Amino acid sequence: MIEAKGAHEKIDIAVGEAIGYAEDINKSKLIKARLITGVAGNDEDGYLVNTSFIQSDGSVSPVKFNNRKITGFLSPDQARYLVDNETSDLNELVTSEVLLLSIAESINEELHRASINKDLRATVMSAVLLSMVSDTLPNFNGSPDVFVKDINNRAEDVLIHHSKREFAEYVELRLPQEDAAKSKYKAAVVRVFFLLRKINVKAAMDGSQDLLGKFYEVFLKYGNGAKDIGIVLTPRHVTEFSAEILDIRASDLVYDPACGTGGFLVAAYDRVRRNEPEKVEMFKKHRIFGVEQQANVAALAIVNMIFRGDGKNNIINGDCLSINLNRKLRNGEASAEYQREPSERRAVGKVLMNPPFALRRDDEQEFTFIDHALDQMLDEGLLLSVLPVSVMYSGGRELVWRRQLLERNTLLAVIGFPNDLFYPQASVEPVIVVIRKGVPHEQNGNCLFVRISDDGFVKLKKRRLPHGGQNELQVLRDNIFNFIHGGECHEVNGLIQKKAVDLSDPHLELIPQQYLDNVELGSDALRSALSTIQSELVFQEIRKGLRQ
Repeated sequence: MIEAKGAHEKIDIAVGEAIGYAEDINKSKLIKARLITGVAGNDEDGYLVNTSFIQSDGSVSPVKFNNRKITGFLSPDQARYLVDNETSDLNELVTSEVLLLSIAESINEELHRASINKDLRATVMSAVLLSMVSDTLPNFNGSPDVFVKDINNRAEDVLIHHSKREFAEYVELRLPQEDAAKSKYKAAVVRVFFLLRKINVKAAMDGSQDLLGKFYEVFLKYGNGAKDIGIVLTPRHVTEFSAEILDIRASDLVYDPACGTGGFLVAAYDRVRRNEPEKVEMFKKHRIFGVEQQANVAALAIVNMIFRGDGKNNIINGDCLSINLNRKLRNGEASAEYQREPSERRAVGKVLMNPPFALRRDDEQEFTFIDHALDQMLDEGLLLSVLPVSVMYSGGRELVWRRQLLERNTLLAVIGFPNDLFYPQASVEPVIVVIRKGVPHEQNGNCLFVRISDDGFVKLKKRRLPHGGQNELQVLRDNIFNFIHGGECHEVNGLIQKKAVDLSDPHLELIPQQYLDNVELGSDALRSALSTIQSELVFQEIRKGLRQ
């Protein structure tokens, strides 16, 4: 039963009338109304949605997830779950990729209409998300100045509570000067607020589904915000896969020296929360470390972690190459602290990272970040990094680096991914490399080479969306995990094979294409392979031109 009213202040009336109508219906022996929803608002101001479950004894309970009221409409599957299980508590809050994409596009359109630049939209998102942590609603009826000040104060209060006040200036909303522009700005922020309520962002904070991470991905990726603020988002399914194959545990001190919006750190946190829930509080306080050079991007990572109940983390804004981690005990737990001087008391056990892609000669090279991370690590620690495939086969500096890498460390795995993995932000064939710190690679020692052509996503209508079927990441994950951790690995020619690395090879091309056995290609596979090669050659020409 749904009852709607035209103004926010009438939400209680809408709920009360919906309950009354449901009670009348429930006098019937044939029909029962078990769910009621009150709606209040309009297209201009946005909509408040309040849903409750009517128990068999007639009592009314708000529908919740994670003990927080949901703020959007129920899906048919959610409604069926509540009725079938006689409960007002949802077991999971899963939002489809299609709905997330629709909401992200709507938010980008609202901010565009308000003349908010793409590189500032992530800031608006951060401020609004933080303002939603409070159980009370902002002052929607106030003037633009009053309303924006209210949002900023709420955001700052949350950051202060989590000892992150220094990020307040990077999420602060700033009104334009003209009155008409102010009104347009306020209207856009209000609509963003209610669009986020539609996907139940607050209720999903502690869910097993990384709703906010998924939303960040589609919002920044398809609104071009990520490109404008200079980041390449690692897709969530890749960060989750990485945390799995590296076997992140509560005892690991995890570091990402170029953490961006925090995707890898969130994946590490989520894995510990699923597998070792009794230790997750200790893990998030003492063993998650990340550095991001751009303050506004670091603020996104902070918001991402706060919405997971982890505001007291060790994510900072700075240049990771000038920062070191020094081992330290905190409240009896092994942890670390940031310092400028090189440290002999190394602390990091596992690294998950996607360093910035280098396009110009004066850029820091991708391998520079890997070297820095290795310097922070304990011997026999595991490092996983996303890289352009060219780093693993090019001559010059890359070749020198690969030789030095294997003289000091073991290359455990090189996993190739489709060249559209980062679409539409970048078109480059990426690989994941897994390295064991401080153990020189043995002459003719094995490395696992893997070629992933189906990661579960396809390009549809200029978007990259899940195809819903089984994919090679799922099929091969356990084998990759087993090899990295010394277990049994079943090989498939041309797809996943252990191969001896020839350290005397003058080119030392450490890529799946070089080591995997050839398989017979059909016409479609051949066209796809040629397209991949063409894209990579174009990318290399761009890098070469920018470096000259």
